[in-house]
Amino acid sequence: MTLDSAATRRLANAIRALSMDAVNAANSGHPGMPMGMADAATVLFSRFLKFDPADPAWADRDRFVLSAGHGSMLLYSLLHLTGYAAPTLEDIKHFRQLGSPCAGHPEYGHLPGVETTTGPLGQGIATAVGMALAEAMMHARFGDLVDHRTYAIAGDGCLMEGISQEACSLAGHLKLNKLIVLFDDNHISIDGSTALSDSTNTLERFDAMGWKTLSCDGLDAGDVAAALEAAQNSDRPVLIACRTTIGYGLPSRAGTAKAHGEAPGAEEAAGARQNLDWPHGPFEIPADILSDWRRIGARGADIRKAWAAKLAAHPERARFTAALSGTISTDVAKALNAHKKKLAADKPAMATRKASEAALDVINAVVETTIGGSADLTGSNNTRTKGMAAIAPGDFSGRYIHYGVREHGMAAIMNGLALHGGLIPYSGTFLVFSDYARPAIRLAALMGVRAIHVLTHDSIGLGEDGPTHQPVEHLAALRAIPGLLVLRPADAVETAECWELALDAKGPSALALTRQNLPTVRTAHTEENLSAKGAYELAPADGDAKVTFLATGSEVEIALEARALLQAKGIGARVVSMPSWELFELQSASYREAALGPGTVKVAIEAAIGLGWDRYIGEKGRFIGMHGFGASAPAKDLYRHFGITAEAAAKAALAALK
Repeated sequence: MTLDSAATRRLANAIRALSMDAVNAANSGHPGMPMGMADAATVLFSRFLKFDPADPAWADRDRFVLSAGHGSMLLYSLLHLTGYAAPTLEDIKHFRQLGSPCAGHPEYGHLPGVETTTGPLGQGIATAVGMALAEAMMHARFGDLVDHRTYAIAGDGCLMEGISQEACSLAGHLKLNKLIVLFDDNHISIDGSTALSDSTNTLERFDAMGWKTLSCDGLDAGDVAAALEAAQNSDRPVLIACRTTIGYGLPSRAGTAKAHGEAPGAEEAAGARQNLDWPHGPFEIPADILSDWRRIGARGADIRKAWAAKLAAHPERARFTAALSGTISTDVAKALNAHKKKLAADKPAMATRKASEAALDVINAVVETTIGGSADLTGSNNTRTKGMAAIAPGDFSGRYIHYGVREHGMAAIMNGLALHGGLIPYSGTFLVFSDYARPAIRLAALMGVRAIHVLTHDSIGLGEDGPTHQPVEHLAALRAIPGLLVLRPADAVETAECWELALDAKGPSALALTRQNLPTVRTAHTEENLSAKGAYELAPADGDAKVTFLATGSEVEIALEARALLQAKGIGARVVSMPSWELFELQSASYREAALGPGTVKVAIEAAIGLGWDRYIGEKGRFIGMHGFGASAPAKDLYRHFGITAEAAAKAALAALK
């Protein structure tokens, strides 16, 4: 749909008015960015973006990410005006109120057309990189069934955050030429002018990262359109710096920090209506303007229908549809069960990071949509299995991503890969560096996105690298994230089971895996996935149980040794392996009570801080683990030094019994 500048301005002013009115009604929000970027967004949606509000999940739609998520009313206005089923005008009138899908920041799953949750600055643009990478990989697999662009609007804050540097440098390296970012270059942050804290030449920075850079007057529709047109055939990702005025139209706040995050108020809104030639009441959209917007929304219908016809006749339709569904074939469970049976028979002593690689060998041979990677720790994380070709600039046919030393960006890019559809991303780093990935892991949990994090070197057992690399608080920190499945397997058998659980999960998972070798403790094969219970009795007591040892991961071996010490004294002791607290909490109350051993003294053993264990061991229980940071020494010396031994566990049990 071709529009002249005056017509574009009228359409853009509808965005400005809705944004201003919604923020005033809520007495809360960020009107400045929507009012400043309204013209640029109108040009993008009316002339370039491929979408169809009648089918928001259409697989070959362009993706639009509002990285500057505080400006959420820009997106809500666009969705309403172009004819999405939601938000309705009533939803917008209740912006930021309980029950309204128009939350303070866009939330994935709350509204059609919201491709990802944004708000934490930098996360959106990094996720958009993942979406663009997914498009390139899916195009390499399915050809013209996948041929779309990823657009993002980002602000100064997004580009100041370090995560944007990580993700955008990888995008430049990989030449993701279907990624186009509109930079809201308004020179204002919350504290005032961006000159207070930043003198970066953003265009030169992106040039150096391998991007094509353009600039335009973000308030001039023709200039924005010319820049977007020039971006369409780039051989690299594109950053367009749109020079705008924050809060454009506000009589006293335009161009100032006050336009960023404060409700304009009635007087300022009245002045804006006069400045914008918008003689309409709050939340009033003239019929002719709404009709023009609805025509913009309808223009993608024919393109979508033509694509659907192409898909229906395509020889790869079944495979493509299966990939998009994200379902895991029952063949995976069968293959992993056979793998478990062999492990139980062979009883290998291996690190669970190596056991993870063995499980992935089985999985990747059956599931073609798994995409591996590592933050420059491939040989340590063991995430690249046989036959996995690496992704490279111009070649996206492989299944392995070298993320470089970019844990922040890696985790967000994985979210983009998963949100795009058709791929199941997993990647690796050390557990201690989950701190770097945590913001994106948290967003994955908030969205319910399946991204699998392989986190190796999971305790003081990594040894000589010392306390900077030894995670002690990280299991507790990850367990604190609602919706994140934390899995710490005790041996190769549990590792295989945990991988099955991660693949079946509706949200993200974190597998905490050892550097050091562990014995096989599950020597009796069961087709049932016992780890799915979260905790289960691994070794019963001989006679009446007086003590229950609860342990995860590498410390299950210690629990078994402690049990033997007590049994030698005639004291009945049992061992419960607890690979996942989250899954254990989902079991029935009767199962949980039985598993924990009613009437027994509980001793928990984990080479980490004890935060959270109180709920399982009770007031009389004991905890064997870390109470501070680690040290640099061989693993066995560290376990002895910090008292994480079978002897210490048995002694604690005896003390509790007395």
